[in-house]
Amino acid sequence: MAFINYITQIHLDFGSRRLLPQECARSAIGKPLVVTDAGVRAAGVLDLALDALGALPHAVFDQTPSNPTEAAVRAAAAVYGANGCDGLIAVGGGSSIDLAKGVAIAATHEGPLTTYATIEGGSPKITERVAPLIAVPTTAGTGSEVARGAIVIVDDGRKLGFHSWFLVPRSAICDPELTLGLPPFLTAATGMDAIAHCMETFMAPAVNPPADGIALDGLERGWAHIERATRDGGDRDARWQMMSTSMQGALAFQKGLGCVHSLSHSLGGVNPRLHHGTLNAMFLPAVVQFNASAESMQRDRRLARMAHAMGLPKCDARGTEIAQSLRDMNARLGLPDGLAALGVAPVMFDRIIDGALADHCHKTNPRIATRDDYREMLVASM
Repeated sequence: MAFINYITQIHLDFGSRRLLPQECARSAIGKPLVVTDAGVRAAGVLDLALDALGALPHAVFDQTPSNPTEAAVRAAAAVYGANGCDGLIAVGGGSSIDLAKGVAIAATHEGPLTTYATIEGGSPKITERVAPLIAVPTTAGTGSEVARGAIVIVDDGRKLGFHSWFLVPRSAICDPELTLGLPPFLTAATGMDAIAHCMETFMAPAVNPPADGIALDGLERGWAHIERATRDGGDRDARWQMMSTSMQGALAFQKGLGCVHSLSHSLGGVNPRLHHGTLNAMFLPAVVQFNASAESMQRDRRLARMAHAMGLPKCDARGTEIAQSLRDMNARLGLPDGLAALGVAPVMFDRIIDGALADHCHKTNPRIATRDDYREMLVASM
């Protein structure tokens, strides 16, 4: 049976951050904790959001790490409680939004955060008691502002997913103006993250025609505009298009992801300093080729449909042209040419594979990968 659920209120336009007071009132948030990171504060982007809040009382937690951790969730939840907050506003990239989702759980539910992890059977334990959340993305990448999941590194070092419809932000305020100052490398890495989401959700075998359409449209927008956004950070149209690509990829998340994310989640746990979007860009070519022979990929002409969205003149049954186009795009954007450039070594493969096999995205790939399959994908991505 197909399950189709769309999803939350989304405001997509320049200046939409000015709707924050209205959206707080609609969500019954009288004193939010604003969750962000030091870089967003230093860039002056946080001030733009706080100015939009006007006289609404609030507290700020600005210590979100590049990969959110259970320890940071506890620290932010302590600030939430000490200040008598009754809701959350996440201002930042996927890390800040995911951290805020962790706080939404931790501030309202008992026990360690791991209790609520998806692979621990914790999703049903997340209830309507979660703190209300408004998400204001400052990158065009993760799409966490419209997603039901969060990724957090828990105390034992695993990078785990937390999923519940109760975690979907009450409002997503997508203001491309907040991304205008994003540096070229982060624009490229987060943009490829969004493109990976569109492609991997489209390849997932679950039946969800609206999600397929949204993902394909997002891929077409992202592929056509990522170079412009990276080359000229002030290109307002390109920034708007990439913000939409990011949001659309996450609207399709309910189909599931796959081996790109099971690998990047695992490797991000092994080395938390590695950027998630960059890892997705590295793994995507090999996973497309691994998926090419899946029955659902062949039956639904998924390779040909992705190639068309990317403007490619042809695509063989093995996905060779798509994979090479992805590698070429990574090179044009100035991203690394493989995992080795990021310090990944074969000695790490067994740990990465162990984590990938246990990841919540492993079973929603169109082909179920074995240990040997994952090893071949790692070798191909080096």
